[in-house]
Amino acid sequence: MRPSPSWCDGRRHLTVEVAGHCLLIGNSRWHWAKQQAEAWQFCHSAPDPHRLQTLEVPLMAWAAVGAMPTEIALDPASRLELKNVPLKRMPPWLGIDRALAAWGALKRAKACGILANGLLVADAGTVLSITRVTADGEFAGGQLVGGVSLQLRAMAQGTQNLIDPGLGPISAEPFPITTAEAMRRGSIQALIGMLIEAQREAGLPLWLCGGDAPVLEQELKQHGLDVAHHPNLALEGMVDVLKRISRVPSL
Repeated sequence: MRPSPSWCDGRRHLTVEVAGHCLLIGNSRWHWAKQQAEAWQFCHSAPDPHRLQTLEVPLMAWAAVGAMPTEIALDPASRLELKNVPLKRMPPWLGIDRALAAWGALKRAKACGILANGLLVADAGTVLSITRVTADGEFAGGQLVGGVSLQLRAMAQGTQNLIDPGLGPISAEPFPITTAEAMRRGSIQALIGMLIEAQREAGLPLWLCGGDAPVLEQELKQHGLDVAHHPNLALEGMVDVLKRISRVPSL
């Protein structure tokens, strides 16, 4: 067998039979999992209905919190819903992305033997969500705040003179001179403060995922906060749920 390029991370793997894809439609990005024999590869992209029309293997399962594509009809029979996630005491309004990330973290914490009293799961996407989960696997509330990009857009839309600077390097200076750097520093500082205070109040390990997670992890470690960064928690939770209801390989 000759090696072929992997689907999303640039590494090379042996050519093997592929079973299918999973898709989580987020508010800003689409999140993909691709089964490659008994391994799973993860990728994140801008919304791309064209990819759905050109998949070389079937879409095994999908879930959504963001806008649904209008160009193609997704099979409702393949949709994962909140009732499929085996967390306890979930309210019916809970976002499927939060439930999947919490389940993914819970499974991995149990496997590592580090689930003494529960955990906090922070998904740093369009909205930063914090979800508290007990050691018994119960949903125990959380917090929500706008993510970095959403805060920047809100400042630009709600004022006359501020312009959205877009995502960019976060200044190490706590009080930057330029307006763009001040907006970015203030936005990230709001998230850092929220996470530090939430962890202090809960006294639980913090698990982190989402697009803003790499910057947040670096900042949190500078504040002496121990954090477990797992970039693909929601997708891993999705695969775990799919494994419970069908015959697919485990992560």
